[in-house]
Amino acid sequence: MRRTVLAVLPLALALVACGDGGSTPRPESSGSVDRTPAAPGSPSASSSSAEPDPADQAALDERLRDAAWADDVRRARRLVRQGADVNAKDETEQSAYLIATSEGYLDLLRLTLRNGAAINDKDSWNGTGLIRAAERGHGLVVGELLRAGIDRDHVNRIGYQAIHEAVWLGEDTTSYATTVRVLAAGGVRLQDRSTSAGLTPLEMARERGLDGLERILENVTTADQPTDPAAALLRAAADGDADAVAVALRAGADIESRDEHDRTALLLAATYDHVAVAELLVAMGADPDALDDRHDTPWLVTGVTGSVAMLEALLPANPDLTIRNRYGGLSPIPASERGHVDYVRRVVRTGIDLNHVNDLGWTALLEAIILGDGGAAHQEIVRILLAAGADPGIADGDGVTPLQHAEQRGYDEMVALLRR
Repeated sequence: MRRTVLAVLPLALALVACGDGGSTPRPESSGSVDRTPAAPGSPSASSSSAEPDPADQAALDERLRDAAWADDVRRARRLVRQGADVNAKDETEQSAYLIATSEGYLDLLRLTLRNGAAINDKDSWNGTGLIRAAERGHGLVVGELLRAGIDRDHVNRIGYQAIHEAVWLGEDTTSYATTVRVLAAGGVRLQDRSTSAGLTPLEMARERGLDGLERILENVTTADQPTDPAAALLRAAADGDADAVAVALRAGADIESRDEHDRTALLLAATYDHVAVAELLVAMGADPDALDDRHDTPWLVTGVTGSVAMLEALLPANPDLTIRNRYGGLSPIPASERGHVDYVRRVVRTGIDLNHVNDLGWTALLEAIILGDGGAAHQEIVRILLAAGADPGIADGDGVTPLQHAEQRGYDEMVALLRR
């Protein structure tokens, strides 16, 4: 079926204050889309229907847009290989590229950028992908677009730049806080008044009663310019000051700057579990695999801290799950040793090697038994690892199996799990 743009923010609404912090309904989106499910049998209702002849460009492009709406990256990749155009638009000015920006589909966006996306292409509101992503609070997409060189300060048909839409059409949530920080770190103009609303982003936040976004914008716009941006970046990351991180990046700090122990800002954020800082740094392209002088990376540190939130913050950066720590281990091994149940439950779904053997000759399963206390947490970790495919037959360097270790320690519950 055809997808049509919904009724959108009237220009008059942009000229009116948006309320007192919650009593006034949120303004309508300038990029909202009718997401009514496709009728059975229509091209968008099934991804298994036969692909058209690649020579039929219009049909091929339509199928690509259908795949984009469904965030079906595998199918989109196949269609692009067959010649589908990531920039081809329907009658509502939607293309696969623009759909990825408004819907926050990061992997799809990356696919379109690799295949010739017109980075500054416009939608029916004369808005860029950056404006669409900012409006929806898609901070990772905003960062990807900024790093790809999109026009940071384009003004759409109703007089908004991306930063205006993030505030005027946003909410006081974590996703919008990250989005505003990413825009600030990426160097967008923060003092411009919307030509329709007549307000700066800071004034918009005050007008709408968005206290969190107001604090961010006030911090970023009033901060002194750091004399040493790199040092300021590292200090702010260690302190967990995401606004100061944005200021340092805005001032030109190298995102991969190192401290005296070769730790980057992202590694410091991971070490001290400053998730908001990590989300900003990941959106701005920080390296999740940067090694310090102890052979730790941001990703490896999560196995020690057990922070599921940090794990989630780092995954969009596509960390290398095969990098080993100084003991030759992968992140599930220290997590299993330390009893980080929630972390182990999540990390087993990443495809990481659960049967990896570290330099001590131990797997994650062995560490949960040998270095665990036999209690409920370590019992649950053994259960999770076994269910996820960990091999109970892998013995340690002396040929002692997990079952034998559990028996030697009198861990009856673990013995029962291992004997199943």
